Amino acid sequence: MNAKELLLQRQSSPRLIYPAPVSDDIEFILNAGMRAPDHGCLKPWFFTVIKEQGLDNLSKIFERSATEQNFSEEKTLKAKNMPYRAPLIIIVSTQYQHHDKVPKIEQSIAAGCCAHSMQMAAFSLGYGAVWRTGDFSYNDSVKHDLNITVDNDIIGFIYIGTPAKDIPLKPLKSIEHHVSYL
Repeated sequence: MNAKELLLQRQSSPRLIYPAPVSDDIEFILNAGMRAPDHGCLKPWFFTVIKEQGLDNLSKIFERSATEQNFSEEKTLKAKNMPYRAPLIIIVSTQYQHHDKVPKIEQSIAAGCCAHSMQMAAFSLGYGAVWRTGDFSYNDSVKHDLNITVDNDIIGFIYIGTPAKDIPLKPLKSIEHHVSYL
């Protein structure tokens, strides 16, 4: 797969199964995240890799948070099962740093670039991936249980595995109403 194919054919794969990336592939994916654009070279991000028993731990964290928020029984069960939608999850969170020339928003965008790079890296290796956020991304209890301080953000949960089924390639989106030239 060349770079053009990667950039124009990448798409999210919402249903992922084993096989999951092996350790060399995980390292490649993480290193791709580390290459994200980063004003000031602050590396204002952190990666939490979740696999195997970690999926069970994340399931308990989501279930506990759902219970604390008085979710319905159905929604709590859905939350409990969320981590099992892929055999590997990489959580991208911020590690904001005070810097006179690099505001918090730029650091957040840099962490978002990490998530994007990791999703692209997974796709380049033949895996499927989907970047998810949702209620638990913004929940202080979830952050606490994941050792993320409340003053930092969960940028996303990158679910990675083998696509459960082939997904037809989506057509390119038109740039017509999204660009101007000066």
